[in-house]
This record gives sequence, structure tokens and C-alpha cells, in this order.
Amino acid sequence: MTISRSSLLGGLAIDVTFDAPVGAMTWYGIGGRADILVSPHTDAAVIELVSRCRAQDVPLRILGGGANLLVDDSGIDGIVVKLDNEHFRRVRYSAGGAIGAAQIGAGADLFRLVQDTKRRGLTGFEMMAGIPGTLGGAVRMNAGGAWGEISDRLRTITHLSLDGEVRHLDAAAMGFRYRGSDLPPGVILECTLELDEDDPIAVAERVKDIFQQKRASQPMADQSAGCTFRNPTDPETGDRISAGELIDKAGLKGCRIGGAIVSDQHANFIVSEPGASATDIRRLINHVRDTVADRRGITLDPEVVIWSRGGRA
Repeated sequence: MTISRSSLLGGLAIDVTFDAPVGAMTWYGIGGRADILVSPHTDAAVIELVSRCRAQDVPLRILGGGANLLVDDSGIDGIVVKLDNEHFRRVRYSAGGAIGAAQIGAGADLFRLVQDTKRRGLTGFEMMAGIPGTLGGAVRMNAGGAWGEISDRLRTITHLSLDGEVRHLDAAAMGFRYRGSDLPPGVILECTLELDEDDPIAVAERVKDIFQQKRASQPMADQSAGCTFRNPTDPETGDRISAGELIDKAGLKGCRIGGAIVSDQHANFIVSEPGASATDIRRLINHVRDTVADRRGITLDPEVVIWSRGGRA
């Protein structure tokens, strides 16, 4: 694809990197490069960039913390937008006069938010302890786990549609569910969370307990993208069942392709060793999915997002 850089990027309040090592910015730390990486300074810059990309039919992707992302070895075309400017990482507590309300930019780091709310004695965000990434990415996938999901505390979303329209959406009307929602395609700019006041020591203890339980059961020190697959629905009961348990029972713990390995600690984590390629990871994802389908009759859906050249994921 030939992109007119001047007509696409000219005159915008942005930082631009050409041939950017986006794969290295993910938690896997592997994969190819992006033709163009853009870091906007303002909402207006994002709005105009989205409009130009649409007008010129240029693929546009949003890079959060790279926590559940794999970039293909061939790299990716189009525009990658990273909301890492201070403008998109701002956090304002007592939004609208409410003590427990927080307006938070989509680029805010989840680890820092957990620590900040803990210090302030605000409860409701502990369920995100140990989950990497940014707020926007967490909202897009409704991140969470055994202790709750981000949508439990999400109240409003400032959303930029691919048509260039900014709307303030009521989270309760967005159909949030396990790892999904009816949130339309586009760019999340900001969110409002509802938090409650509590004893800072009690909040800190809950955060500590969640961290300890995750550290005991998940390979948090290894390079991975978190859980590889979504927990599927049992075809007989309709209940969610553990993807990790299905993979374990299929005898796949420790299975290796190149530098990619199914974790011995938690089978729903595929970790990478030095020298691994994105192709290794993709091949192992496919092998695990095919093996579980053959042995259990259940097809696992990847939770890891894969970006590739020519794709618009």
C-alpha cells in the first residue's frame, strides 16, 4: 500500500515513527515492525487522523500496552496509534463532584491505576491487580478474571467512531459480557469509573492477596500475552469451562514449537523463550486449538489478538 504521508500526517499534533519496532513493544517482545507509528497529543489530532485514514482507506489500529497482542513477523501496514501522550494518561478523581468517581484517559497504565487507587483508599479496582495493559484495552476486551471485570465499575465511555463522531456512551447500554461487548469499532478516548471509599490498609490487603494468588498459579515472570484462549462454553451445560484445564487434559503442557512453549504452570499461557518468533507462537496456538478440538470436540477461541500485514484486526 502506498500512503501519502503528507496528506495523512501533515499539520497534526503528533509524534511519528516510521518503521517502528511495534513487535518489541508487546509483552511477547517479538514480531515485526509497523510502517507508521503515531502518538497523538490531543483528542483533536486523533479525530482528524481517524477521518483521514477513513478517507484514504488506510488501516488503523490502536496499540495499548501490548499485553494480549502478537505482531506477525512480517510486520503490519497502515497506521498504528499509541495513546501514550500525557494527555491520554491523565487521571482525575472526584469527577463531577463524586468522591469515588474517576475520569481516566484510555492510555492510563493498569498497574499504576491499581497502585494509585490502593493508596487513596478507593475500592473497586482491585480485580485488575496483576493484569497488564492500558485502560482502553481493558475496556475493549472487558478484561478481568475471578475477582470481577472492568465493566463492573465502568460507567461512561468517551468513544470516537470510525466516522469521526465523538460520543459519551453509557456503559450499562453496551452489552458487556465475558471478554466482549456491543461497543462499536473506533477509539476509546476516556472512561469514567465508579469507585468507593474504603480503608487503604484493607484495599492494600486485597490487592496483595490477588497478586499472591496469581503469582502462585500463573507464569507472571515469563514472556507471554496472558491467557491465550477464552474460556469456552460447555456444549452440554452452557457453563464456562476452563480453557487451561482442557489444554492440560489434552496433554499439552510443555508442548513446544520452536521457541514457543505451553506453560507447565498454567496451560492457557503460551510463553516465548529467547530466539522465539511470532510464527512459532502462531503455529503453537493453532496446534493447541486443533488438538483440543480433536480430543474434546471444543474449539477454543484465541484471546490473543494477532496483527498481520494486510489485516485490519
